[in-house]
Amino acid sequence: MAGKRSPWGKPTGDSEGSGEGPEDDGGDTPPTGEEPPKGPRNPWLPGGGSEERPRRSANIEDLFRNRGPEGPRRLKGPGGPNFRLPQRPGGGSWLPIIGGVIALAWLFLTSVHQIGPKEQAIVTTFGQYSRTLQPGLSLTFPWPFQNVDKEGVSEFRVETIPSGDAQKLMLTGDQNLVDLSYAVRWNIKDLKQFRFQLTEPANTVREVAEFAMRASVAERDLDSVFSGAGRADIEQRVTLRMQALLDAYHSGIAVQGVQIRKTDPPQEVEEAFKNVSAAQQQAQSAINQSEAIAQQVLARAQGDATAFDKVYAQYKLAPEVTRRRMYYETMERVLRQTDKTVIEAPGVTPYLPLPELRRQRGANATGAP
Repeated sequence: MAGKRSPWGKPTGDSEGSGEGPEDDGGDTPPTGEEPPKGPRNPWLPGGGSEERPRRSANIEDLFRNRGPEGPRRLKGPGGPNFRLPQRPGGGSWLPIIGGVIALAWLFLTSVHQIGPKEQAIVTTFGQYSRTLQPGLSLTFPWPFQNVDKEGVSEFRVETIPSGDAQKLMLTGDQNLVDLSYAVRWNIKDLKQFRFQLTEPANTVREVAEFAMRASVAERDLDSVFSGAGRADIEQRVTLRMQALLDAYHSGIAVQGVQIRKTDPPQEVEEAFKNVSAAQQQAQSAINQSEAIAQQVLARAQGDATAFDKVYAQYKLAPEVTRRRMYYETMERVLRQTDKTVIEAPGVTPYLPLPELRRQRGANATGAP
């Protein structure tokens, strides 16, 4: 390695291994009359220490002179300080045209509003109510001067009470508890009142519905709550009560209907209630059977009375003939139940086993080929 130069500009050798001495200044200035060194260039110096730019000691300012906060600064190109937008064919700038297009788009998007057939919209000017937009195409001042908020007013919204499988126990008029669940259908009839009178409209509807349902159930007994007619009456009462209270609140809500989905006894007494219900059904079945038998007996008695009235009318017209006919019909009805035939006539055997002879004749006819 003696006589060879280090890539950092200093000779390497036994006598000059340290690289220290008055004649050695780091390889920047070669000795007089000698050619510049041709060794490897220093990659850390600008220009790599070429012949045009002699080597010198590394300066840390060279590393950070052209470096920005996010890396080396580009002196040329789209991101450099010399970047300029392309000009129009006439020599003008595109900036006014771009600004005008953005302004027109902003005016169109914030001033023209299409309201759907089932919607209405509230217009507020600097946060204050201005007017209500009906379905169709409408114009307003651009944002932020006026703001438009759309709302579906015709669609029905359903509130189910209680939520999920929870119990909702209510007290009936005869001091019994019933587990009742129901649904309320409602929509918006006045969008201004709906937006500015109520903080939480859905919660208001639920609370008003629960109040109206408890008041209506308390007016009926347990049996009427379970019956179909009683449930229909409760649904109608709840609807009227809810609408009256919501109108008093100026809520802008229209109640479209209430539907009772379940009426069950409390879970703690459900088994006993089933037994009572079964006993009531059996008692009602026995009552229905008794009433059916009573109707049959009454109909038979009325038929007999009608027949007797007809016979009596004929008896008044011809008493003797009617009496004899009644006697014959009575004897025929009585004697047809017996197996004996009695004939009272001179020269005739008093008793003839006619039924026996008839049976024997039938047996012979059956056995004949």
